[in-house]
Amino acid sequence: MKSLIPGLATALALAVPAMAQDDPLPSWNDGDTKSAIIAFVQGVIDENGDTYVDASDRIATFDNDGTLWVEHPTYAQLAFALDRIRAMAADHPEWKTTQPFQAVLENDMDALAAAGEKGLLEIVAASHSGMSTDDFEQITLDWLASAKHPRFDRPYTELVYQPMLELIDYLQDNDFQTYIVSGGGIEFMRPWTEAVYNIPPQQVVGSSITTEYRLVDGEPALMRTDKIAFIDDKAGKPVGINTHIGRRPIAAFGNSDGDFEMLEYTTSAVDGPSLGAFVHHTDADREYAYDRDAPIGALDKGLDAAGGNGWLLIDMKTDWKTIFPE
Repeated sequence: MKSLIPGLATALALAVPAMAQDDPLPSWNDGDTKSAIIAFVQGVIDENGDTYVDASDRIATFDNDGTLWVEHPTYAQLAFALDRIRAMAADHPEWKTTQPFQAVLENDMDALAAAGEKGLLEIVAASHSGMSTDDFEQITLDWLASAKHPRFDRPYTELVYQPMLELIDYLQDNDFQTYIVSGGGIEFMRPWTEAVYNIPPQQVVGSSITTEYRLVDGEPALMRTDKIAFIDDKAGKPVGINTHIGRRPIAAFGNSDGDFEMLEYTTSAVDGPSLGAFVHHTDADREYAYDRDAPIGALDKGLDAAGGNGWLLIDMKTDWKTIFPE
């Protein structure tokens, strides 16, 4: 398992002058985590070093929820789905007495939780289907333009992590291809990731429902059905990477056990340098503090395995000077 590059001392020596001249990660506190990231990148781009990687193989993957933007107290896409159910309720009077929709309309979070994964999938299917992909994109953008986080009272697209934006920029400046690989819906993310992260839609991998080609009023359209096509989570992430990217990443960033297999696939039994890292949510004052027992974004297995696998634990409280962009 080679998650931290060989010749780390040499790479660190290269990184120190680079940091002194122009800090590529100004929102990161100086320390082992920041130094390890910069050392990895400097080693990869050093054509004379033994850890050089050709630009075509410099692929980095990022989970989205909890890794690039806030995921508590609930996933943004789930908040979107619940708002969609409320907006559609007038056309579905049967939902008033049918679970899990009744729980959504009555804001009964206990009943919604009791509906479990099956209920959640019903909500997603009802709120995300029956329209064209173009219509769904516009609905998504309209919601993001108006919805605000319940704690921070800011749009979700403003609650992205400034240190991770800098990391994406740093990797892109050094010829890395950066991809989002998320359990979230691929078509929920694609409309806005380029504007927010500078990651274009074709470099987004996510969960999906099936679509069908149809003529609607004589015009060709892709229509979204209510059938789940692929879940891009846990063991599904390496599958999604292979399907959409076709190359194994050399760097992977996540925050929960849902990202474990992605980090494992990126760093285990790999010839050459690789880097895996979890964002560890430790800052209840500026964001949230959670790991092992969290109902959303639990980091348990990954927390135990990080040291043995050489994966970085990015401590939000100590490693980041700031959380969100000003």
